[in-house]
Amino acid sequence: MDNRYTTPAEPKNMGACPYCRSATLPSDTICYSCGRVLPKGDRGSYRLEQQFSKKKGNKDTTYLMANKPSRRGVVQTHTGRQRNIMKRRKNRFRSFAMLGLVAFVLLSPQAQEAVFGEFGGVEEFLQSQLAPYHVYPNEASYTLSKISDVSATGQASATENILIPPTVYSSLSGAAQFMYSDSTESAAPTALQQTLQITLSIDGQDINIPIDGMPDRPYSNAITTANGHKVWWPDVGSGDEQCPMAKCVKVRSNFQNGGSVRYDFNIQIQSTSYSWWDDGRVKETIVGKSDGINAENSGTFADLAYRGNGVRQAEFGGDYWYDRGGSAGYAINAQDAIVMATADAISSSLPEGSSDNAYAFSRATFDYLHTFITYDREAPAPARSGPACLAAGTGDCDEQTNAFFSLLRTRGIPGWYAFGVLGDPFFSNDGWEAHAWGYIQLPLKDSWCEERNIVLQTCFVEAQVDVVNNKWLLSTPTAYLDWIEEADGTGGMVYDYYHPVGIETYSGSSIDRLRGFETQGSVELNGGTYKVKKYAEAF
Repeated sequence: MDNRYTTPAEPKNMGACPYCRSATLPSDTICYSCGRVLPKGDRGSYRLEQQFSKKKGNKDTTYLMANKPSRRGVVQTHTGRQRNIMKRRKNRFRSFAMLGLVAFVLLSPQAQEAVFGEFGGVEEFLQSQLAPYHVYPNEASYTLSKISDVSATGQASATENILIPPTVYSSLSGAAQFMYSDSTESAAPTALQQTLQITLSIDGQDINIPIDGMPDRPYSNAITTANGHKVWWPDVGSGDEQCPMAKCVKVRSNFQNGGSVRYDFNIQIQSTSYSWWDDGRVKETIVGKSDGINAENSGTFADLAYRGNGVRQAEFGGDYWYDRGGSAGYAINAQDAIVMATADAISSSLPEGSSDNAYAFSRATFDYLHTFITYDREAPAPARSGPACLAAGTGDCDEQTNAFFSLLRTRGIPGWYAFGVLGDPFFSNDGWEAHAWGYIQLPLKDSWCEERNIVLQTCFVEAQVDVVNNKWLLSTPTAYLDWIEEADGTGGMVYDYYHPVGIETYSGSSIDRLRGFETQGSVELNGGTYKVKKYAEAF
């Protein structure tokens, strides 16, 4: 049966939690996945509103939006007292159903063997049944519009570098992941994100951009719009008229006596889900799972030096990375006292024999951060470092990624940045946000590799991890990738990503740029959707 279908870009009967991206209904006042109060109205003003009044217009029965992230389900009453509303919601039918299921499992040895084969015991099994979950589409084709509104007073100009998105494969090199010592043929990598078309709309003109930026269009051959703005896509280099870090489109907004301009960078994308995680929580139909990693087939910290010739560990496994200068310091710092103490505490929580298991330590670190670090929508600039995020107990996506990588690097596990835009399961306009997450490298166990005749140097995974959104070794169509960090020795390319706009002003003039994201047209989904349960992994 053909299950391809087209869905409107902005469904009117469903929404998504702005904190954890789980599906919500219009009548929901809290998110039943993360327990936080849901906003009403536009995203920009939701923090200012009083939320989910039990009796309309009655201040005494109205809960207030917390001023800072709180524990799961905890809200504030009009008197300032805290109350856990999650404890007040009980589904009696679900409770009875679960009680019956547990009784069946405990009374039937066959059921116990079948069910617990996928779980670490009764506790993890119960968690798997009761845990909240994320919903993702298997495949999606959509058009993302990156919008810039530039306004100026007086004589001024602004030049923006808009990255041309890469084609992303399940193997970052674009070659087969595993090489074999026998006659087994290596499988081709899966394309996770492909660009189908790029257009730039400016001054009433639609400019077609090559999807790989080739051939180059230098500044000397730039397109000049009706109002004097310029567009070109040069080679990569250090010159002002070149792309500083990767292939890009440069847009220069020129103003002689003030004014404004809006331009839309429209990218038509085809994206598919992929899992580097071999676990019962991942649907069998998700590509990659069968060759994925888990605690049982993971290698050790020491194995990382022999996987991929140790290149990733040398590039992204060092103690310090990305020095912002001054008091901001290194974004990633594996030698800070709070980082080392936290890493030791996480390691000591692992069972005997697992202390050097690369997967177990990485996953336990992921679970630790998701449990103890809250999300901060009012994070400072510059972003907190990894140590500062741990000390504050809160952080946004950049900061929690800094903390994650700081902890991993205490054990030499490589981690590097991924940047882009994150959407919700419905690709709604309100769902898009600029986002940072990362990649890590994990080794597979020698014996697992040898049983399959896999050459040890190629026996590893390089996988995406999004701590803030509880995505573990999983790539989904809802995450659009702008750029995956490349080793440059100085962190200069990371700086350039964070600073894509150069401004030139003259006496008495000023210029400002606002950006946004929208889904253009319809979204085509294929392969249905799947759920991934959210709970800590037991070892």
